[in-house]
Amino acid sequence: MSSSAARDSRRIAVIKALAHPSRLAIAEALQDGERCVCELRDLVGADLSTVSKHLTVMRKAGLLDMEKRGLNVFYRLRCPCLMNFFECLDGLVPEPASRRSAR
Repeated sequence: MSSSAARDSRRIAVIKALAHPSRLAIAEALQDGERCVCELRDLVGADLSTVSKHLTVMRKAGLLDMEKRGLNVFYRLRCPCLMNFFECLDGLVPEPASRRSAR
């Protein structure tokens, strides 16, 4: 596989890993620093098994680092500037007129 194809493959994996509302919420929460799984479970509002599956997808894509401390597992973004990507997207995608007029 060429370096360009490998790069594209990594980019696609990252985008796919973020293409779920729960995983996007996790990434947004982690932009402010690490969180334990219990906090992320509460944030997502799903059971621990579901949250763990989301975190595994994100880790396999290279988005997260994890650290076990005692009985707790903490996650953090490997690349805190990830959210800059979404800020850029927010500038590309116009806000629906119904939201603009509600302000």
